[in-house]
Amino acid sequence: MESSLLEQSESHKPKLLERVREEMRVRHYSYRTEVSYSEWIVRYVKFHQMKHPLDLGAEGVRSFLTYLATERNVTASTQNQALSALLFLYGVVLEVKLPWLGEIPRATRPSKLPVVLSKKEVSRVLGRMSGEYRLMADLLYGSGLRLMECLRLRVKDLDFGYLQVTVRGGKGAKDRVTMLPVSLVPALREHLEQVKRIHDRDLAEGFGRVMLPNALDRKYGNAATEWGWQWIFPAAKRSIDPRSGVERRHHVMDKNLQNAVKEAGRKSGITKNVTPHVFRHSFATHLLEAGYDIRTVQELLGHKDVSTTMIYTHVLNKPGIAVRSPLD
Repeated sequence: MESSLLEQSESHKPKLLERVREEMRVRHYSYRTEVSYSEWIVRYVKFHQMKHPLDLGAEGVRSFLTYLATERNVTASTQNQALSALLFLYGVVLEVKLPWLGEIPRATRPSKLPVVLSKKEVSRVLGRMSGEYRLMADLLYGSGLRLMECLRLRVKDLDFGYLQVTVRGGKGAKDRVTMLPVSLVPALREHLEQVKRIHDRDLAEGFGRVMLPNALDRKYGNAATEWGWQWIFPAAKRSIDPRSGVERRHHVMDKNLQNAVKEAGRKSGITKNVTPHVFRHSFATHLLEAGYDIRTVQELLGHKDVSTTMIYTHVLNKPGIAVRSPLD
């Protein structure tokens, strides 16, 4: 019964999940989002005993979200991700008007202060890392990159002349430019020499075509083999692309870097929850501590609204005006 709804259809109609994937690829959604939305839609249909989504509507969505919150105890961000997937299903794939959209409450994420490491703590954590993972962590902290922004960097995104890193398609599908630490230039140049040898070997073996965004490989022919488009942090082995079925070299998996940072935090003896994103928090806070304008920090981080950047002022000794504790 499950396959009849989700995987099988009349010969002239595409399958439901196929339609979801097609619509997401037309809109250039990432593979991670495609997988996530597909999984939520499957869970939604199963929750309603395989009823077709067209027969459910607002009450079906509401009951599913309530189940997630009350029985599964998911976080607000997870609940909102599920809602986003269902709104995509109804509004884009099934082309259903959503007059009831305002009736569906989005879960409010609790306000949490970011975890920030002191400069000494950052040094302790980085000191416990080595090799390419140390280089990635250096970029997370030194350039204020998000995890996937770092892993998706390509050779052409580094400008050693102007000491800039161009972040392509960051959060909100926005490009931005941030700083490239001078101290990282020698290590990055040496690292790229090693990556170039890997790429040359792949080419010699008949591979070396990297995944390009927005079907640029069809538009520019052999661009996928060009050195500038290659990942700065390629995976150790080639793998099969889940979308195209082509064997090629992907970038390092996010879990690998997450585990490396977590292990370094544990070895450093720091009790704070050390994750890759903590380096970005620390980057912003330390720039503000150094007296840089908050608008400048906002641009480097790629925040749409300065109010998002303002959260980093919570750890400053002098937020706005000099304030001293009465105990001091």
